[in-house]
Amino acid sequence: MILIAGGGIAGLVMGLTLHQLGLPFRVYERVAEPRPLGVGINLQPNSVRELFDLGLEAELDALGVRTRQYGFYSKHGQEIWVEPRGLHAGYHWPQYSVHRGNFQMMLLRVLRARAGVESVVTGAGVVGFETTDQGATLILSDGRRVTGDLAIAADGIHSAIRRQMVPDEGEPIWNGAIMWRGTTRAAQFLGGNAMFLAGHDSQRFVAYPISGPDPDTGLSEINWIAELRVDPARAMSKGDWNRPADKGDFAPAFEAWDFGWVDCPALIAASGLVYEYPMVDREPLPSWTHGCVTLMGDAAHATYPVGSNGASLAIIDARKIGAALRAHGIGRAALLAYVDEMRPRVEKVLRANRGKGPDAVMQMVEDRTGGARFDSIDAVIPRADLAAHAEHYKQLSGFSVDVLNAQAPILGAA
Repeated sequence: MILIAGGGIAGLVMGLTLHQLGLPFRVYERVAEPRPLGVGINLQPNSVRELFDLGLEAELDALGVRTRQYGFYSKHGQEIWVEPRGLHAGYHWPQYSVHRGNFQMMLLRVLRARAGVESVVTGAGVVGFETTDQGATLILSDGRRVTGDLAIAADGIHSAIRRQMVPDEGEPIWNGAIMWRGTTRAAQFLGGNAMFLAGHDSQRFVAYPISGPDPDTGLSEINWIAELRVDPARAMSKGDWNRPADKGDFAPAFEAWDFGWVDCPALIAASGLVYEYPMVDREPLPSWTHGCVTLMGDAAHATYPVGSNGASLAIIDARKIGAALRAHGIGRAALLAYVDEMRPRVEKVLRANRGKGPDAVMQMVEDRTGGARFDSIDAVIPRADLAAHAEHYKQLSGFSVDVLNAQAPILGAA
């Protein structure tokens, strides 16, 4: 039996992968009644390939939007770099923009339908573990203990299992930026199914649709993020995480950000509840495995939400663990093989995201123009340099077009 701590995206894809392999498992989720929380996320083609291999193409099309275009813009709304995405970029698989909570609920529904309702135990938070080289025990919040051959920690950035592995680590590291996230019913922009990022390191705005146009109103659900850098000495307690926020804390800074092709202040004003998230990550660890217990997803490698890559990496983790189990059997050797492959790779992504990843071009433009408008982006940054910058991050993250298209799914046929 393989035990999975956490029923978020990482844990549920892990469960679907183990079911696909015919391996026994249980998912233990803290929340008694999971609900569709959160806002928008993006699923890159490398993770979509894996979700399709799990037979989820129809569910993804019903949930979200096949992203057509991704672009960076100055704080004046001037185009810096725009590129096609997914099928439009030549991938064999699309990129999706979806509501995180709806995606999670779909994974839960499908997993229970395939593996049985008992495959996911809710109201069962994991608070600790015990392990040897031959097995693992999870300790639940109600005092119960469950024992299996392996345990996989998919319990997020505040992972109790990571906390036990690294007891002196402390809270995640905040870089002084705060994101406010919301959704608004509004018209799409830039020709539809497009994602944009505008601004620079100290202030930026991101938006993209996570639903198609309503046939009656023509409006879509638009996910947006407003980000500001504040005094890093400001106290950010654990209770400040993912909390409802006051629009007055950030909306005035974006009052002039009506670019003609999109009205950022109108998106903020017309939204419902807005949530606040500090921009945080964690230091990379020298290992994710202790005995027969390993970390995955945000528990292993929480990074800044840069490059639209976080959920995709968690999905790839699950598939790589599955491949290692198939190659090495259910035991510690499989966990070590997974860590040896994935840990160096995601550490590079984490460090690239600290350098703003592909988003760094916006600050380059801000620095080189002194914040002024420009007549031609080529006079600021040659397009060849912009293309090389974008491609470097794709290669680092595992979704370079030619490389990915030449690969079969991680598991595929046995």
